[in-house]
Amino acid sequence: MSYYLMLDLLVLAAPLALSFDRRVAFYRKWPELFAAIAAIVLAFGAWDVWKTAIAVWSFNDEYAGTIRWLGLPPAEWFFFVAIPYACVFILACVRAYVRDAELAASRAPWLVLAAAFALPVPFVLARTYTAVVLVSAALVLVLGALASPATLRSRNAWIALGVTYVPFALANGILTGKPVVLYDDARNLGIRVGTIPVEDFVFSFSMLLASFVLFDVFGSLFARLRARKAGGAS
Repeated sequence: MSYYLMLDLLVLAAPLALSFDRRVAFYRKWPELFAAIAAIVLAFGAWDVWKTAIAVWSFNDEYAGTIRWLGLPPAEWFFFVAIPYACVFILACVRAYVRDAELAASRAPWLVLAAAFALPVPFVLARTYTAVVLVSAALVLVLGALASPATLRSRNAWIALGVTYVPFALANGILTGKPVVLYDDARNLGIRVGTIPVEDFVFSFSMLLASFVLFDVFGSLFARLRARKAGGAS
């Protein structure tokens, strides 16, 4: 087992063990959670395969192992399962224990924020990681504004997203500090917070906000399907 895979399992261990807490009852949300995770694996996994293929980053065999699936170590694929699971669990806990409030915002502010992420892109096209991560953040905000505006209006969603940066800083600090992941600084701005490229903070924002939005989208979809099934049975 590689060091990277052990780190993934460590991140997943507590949320998985606590998924059966009576108040949160996270296991009941597994259908929509795993549907959201499948979408994350497809979208962000494809992005990762491309970025690795063009050498935006690479993986240290000493810590990630030598096995590759489509150019990525198995632990990198599992990353797209463990991290969304753990962070959507944080969202579920915040929703269970913190009273929510609806932000007074229509779709427009989120679309403006998406435009703010997209505007610098033409000026950083040579910095592949920087450009693509800004586009990703913009697209996720558009997705949220159109597919699940209630998620973006939920104060608890933003509280949960903020909380995720604590484990993010710890886990990503290890990944970049060892280093498990090796970055080509010609493809990013070369600005780091400790050992973490600043782009990773935007990457985390886009992947985890996408996880929250998709979790709520699939939750609403499955709830309607269950209601329809129950209505048909009666």
